[in-house]
Amino acid sequence: MKIVLTGGCTGGHIYPALAIGDKFRAEDPSSEVIYVAKGEDLERQIIPAHGYELLEVDSTWFERSDPARMLVTLRRTMNGRRSAIKIMKKFRPDAVISTGSFVSVPVVLAANRLGIPVYIHEQNGFPGISNRIAAMKARKVFLGFESAREHFKRQDNIVYSGNPVRAEFDGRDKAADREALGIPADDLVILVFGGSLGSETTNMVGETIAREYAGRPGYTVIWGTGKEYYEEISARLKEEGFAPDNVRISAYISDMPAQLSACDIIVSRSGALSTAETTMAGRAAIFIPSPNVTADHQYYNAKAVADAGGAVIVRESGDVAGRVLSIVRELDADRGMIKTMSEKSRSVAPVDATDIIYRTVMETYR
Repeated sequence: MKIVLTGGCTGGHIYPALAIGDKFRAEDPSSEVIYVAKGEDLERQIIPAHGYELLEVDSTWFERSDPARMLVTLRRTMNGRRSAIKIMKKFRPDAVISTGSFVSVPVVLAANRLGIPVYIHEQNGFPGISNRIAAMKARKVFLGFESAREHFKRQDNIVYSGNPVRAEFDGRDKAADREALGIPADDLVILVFGGSLGSETTNMVGETIAREYAGRPGYTVIWGTGKEYYEEISARLKEEGFAPDNVRISAYISDMPAQLSACDIIVSRSGALSTAETTMAGRAAIFIPSPNVTADHQYYNAKAVADAGGAVIVRESGDVAGRVLSIVRELDADRGMIKTMSEKSRSVAPVDATDIIYRTVMETYR
């Protein structure tokens, strides 16, 4: 079978697509899978490194408030559509699988023009405009959260699957990952991150936790600042002379499966991908939903885990860092609660997501 994957710009779109592609390859090693996207930095960094050919087409963000900008968007989208048509005529895919964002629009339009079946995966509880439009002609629309269902006009093509997570997150050996990462076996490990770009709030929390546990035996803090904040933070801490051995600071956490496996407590935003990966790893979480997202969907992502007992939600208001630190201290004082939360987190993991997507595509693409 030949598959075109599309969707990008952020890890939240790219990694679910790769998990789906990996499933097709695992089930049938003769499957041919390519990735078509815009060619943003993160796409070029992640997709080829994961073993997929990346082909680039033009696309740009929707700016509905500016008519002149919309004309630019339309022109570039049509240019991208023409390029995508050429790619598909040469590759002759059996299906196109999209995880959304503006990057996917030219590719989906090209598939519709050529009569190639399109499958959509929506990661969040509130779908983006690209997926809402594409869903009207999609063969099937897979949902990461049931709450997204009501936002689609068509209901006959909806399938709840959960969010696909790469197989590397499942069934890992915590002790082995700690050994490989050079983390003491008995440490309480706290992982703080705010996505590939980072966020001011998660970095404020990360610094607070780093200072709390700096130099204290029995603790390791791993702090991913995001690339937009790393230079400023690292330069400031270097000037201050803050460099404890048990605090690891990086711009981007590249080996997330191993890092999640090695940690005890995760502090992060609650984007769909982060939430799914956290539950697949089965880790206790403190989620800080971003307030700058449509329909507050990060809160509802986090709530699905919190309702099961696997996470605590801290809203972004007031002394966020102080409240998070207080929760970490409480968990440190009751290690049994960490274990219980980890089990509850794992109980809501989307373990069957790629199976459902693979099986449905294979049953309906012809």
